[in-house]
Amino acid sequence: MSYEPQSLQDAVVYFGNPDNCVAYLLARRWPDGKAVCPGCGSASVSYNATRRTWKCASHHAKREFSIKVGTIMEDSAIPLDKWLMTMWLVTNCKNGVSSYEIARDVKVTQKSAWFMLHRIRLAMQDENFGSKLRGEVEADETFIGGKARNMHKDVKARRIHSKHGNSARDKAVVMGMLERGGKVRYQVIADRHQTTLHPIVQKHVEPGSIVYTDELGGYKGLDKNYIHQIIDHANKYVDGRIHTNGMENFWSLLKRGLNGTYIAVEPFHLFRYLDEQVFRYSNRSTKDKKVTDSDRFNKVVRQIVGKRLTFAELTGKVGAAEAF
Repeated sequence: MSYEPQSLQDAVVYFGNPDNCVAYLLARRWPDGKAVCPGCGSASVSYNATRRTWKCASHHAKREFSIKVGTIMEDSAIPLDKWLMTMWLVTNCKNGVSSYEIARDVKVTQKSAWFMLHRIRLAMQDENFGSKLRGEVEADETFIGGKARNMHKDVKARRIHSKHGNSARDKAVVMGMLERGGKVRYQVIADRHQTTLHPIVQKHVEPGSIVYTDELGGYKGLDKNYIHQIIDHANKYVDGRIHTNGMENFWSLLKRGLNGTYIAVEPFHLFRYLDEQVFRYSNRSTKDKKVTDSDRFNKVVRQIVGKRLTFAELTGKVGAAEAF
């Protein structure tokens, strides 16, 4: 295993050497430290230290490859040290980091920084989304979006008539579920009716778990499959272990980043920013588990393989994913 930077200063010094960048990524992409051709899967490859690339012994197209091939960094001309510095910043800044800050600190254009951040958010997506939450789970929902009175009239008109808009106020509704001491799951939803909320809880929460919610009518009936505990916010916010303060804390951190760091987030990119905040929150330190900046960074680096996001997809020109 290669050296593990423990702080931003350590990372800046260590990744300032391009050979260290390659060694760090090599050890996490291929645990045995031996590169494998991403084209044919052959382990018969030779390393060119001058070019920092490998060449496959088999004759086929694109037999020469770099550490970037098959990752979120593929086809990027930006050096590895800048990529790794950006990953460190976005995974460890509690309120996020804007593309303008990255452009200024890493010395790339703002457009490149924006593209880099979205590709890193793709790597931050929860890879174990199939496993269900269990034990004590809090469920809550929130509205996200700017106030219509603060928008320019052209922007307000465009969003009201856009298929992405939720209402005249242009609010997106997001439902979240938190396993106490564990991970967060979310889903952008169209409404807060029982027919919408119940299937989502059933999809993400193991039957028999304790589910804490507020008094919203959309949660009524969960007691058929769960131990459903309700906190009436009209009277109190905490009643012993019955509360949704964990999810409220998550929404607070999310909105602090959206409103204070990113300022303006288009609805069709909202899920990417949610992925970013979910990663940081799910990999936070708790009373039972200590998670360092190095741990979070290391995890993201291990998740960059097999994921690709092109600029055309990101900007909606080709097969762009939509949040709602």
